Amino acid sequence: MKSCRSWLFLPLLLTLMLAGCTFGVPMSGPGGGGNPADYGDVDRGILSKTGNPSSYVVFGKRYQVLDSAAGFTQRGMASWYGPDFHGKRTSSGETYDMHAMTAAHKTLPIPSRVRVTNLANGKSVIVKINDRGPFARGRIIDLSYAAARKLDMIGPGTAEVKIEVVDRNGQRKKVRAVPLKEDGDVGSIYIQLGSFASEDNARKLMKELLAKRERPLQVKRVEADQGVFFRVQLGPLADVAEADSVRKRLQRKGYRQARIVIEN
Repeated sequence: MKSCRSWLFLPLLLTLMLAGCTFGVPMSGPGGGGNPADYGDVDRGILSKTGNPSSYVVFGKRYQVLDSAAGFTQRGMASWYGPDFHGKRTSSGETYDMHAMTAAHKTLPIPSRVRVTNLANGKSVIVKINDRGPFARGRIIDLSYAAARKLDMIGPGTAEVKIEVVDRNGQRKKVRAVPLKEDGDVGSIYIQLGSFASEDNARKLMKELLAKRERPLQVKRVEADQGVFFRVQLGPLADVAEADSVRKRLQRKGYRQARIVIEN
C-alpha cells in the first residue's frame, strides 16, 4: 500500500516518523465493486458533528475548513488508504470502510460529495468526503481502496486528479446565483474568506489580509443554528464581475476558500 495514516494521540516519536503520511483527524463509508456511500446527510445539508472545526493544526500548519463546498474544484495528487484503517473511526465519526466510496480531504466540509477524475486515463468516481487528510506534502485527497481501484491507481499508489464538488445528479455544484431584489438590484456583494467560531481567529485572518493590502475588510458576527460565527469578508464590491475577478486573485494568493456571498 502506498499511503499511510496515523492518529494525533500517537507518541511524538511515532508522529515525527510518520510526518510525510496522511491520517484521520478526530475533532470536536459504505463498496470489490465499491459499495455506495450514504449521501442522505449531504443532501439534507447536515454537517457532521465532528470533523468541522473552523480551523485545525496538523504538524504546525493551520487548515481553514470551508463553510461551503459550492463551486469548489482542485487539481493535484491523490493517494489511497486501505486495510490498516478498515474498521477504524474517521473524522466524521463514521467507521472507515475500505470498500466504500469515500475519501479524506483537508478543508472541504464533512460530508461533501465530489467527483474525482484520474487525469491519466479519464476514469472518474464520485465519493463522499467523511475524513480529514491527506497531510503528506503535495497530496490533495486520500481515497478509499474501492475508489482508488476504480481509478486504476492501486498499483502506482498515487495519481494526478481533478476534484469537483457535485450535486445528487453528478452535476457540478455551482455557487448560488445572485438573488435579485424586487427592484432588480442585487444585494451587497462580498468575498468571504473564512468563517470562525473564534473571533480571535477571524481577527488574525483579517490582520493577515490587511498586511497583504487587501481591503476593505470586515468581520461580521452571525448567529446560526450551530452557534455564533465570525465571518471575514472583503467588500462590498461593485458587481458580480468584479467579485469574480477578486475571488480569482485571492485564490491565486493561496486563499482557495474565497467565495462570493450576497448580503441582502
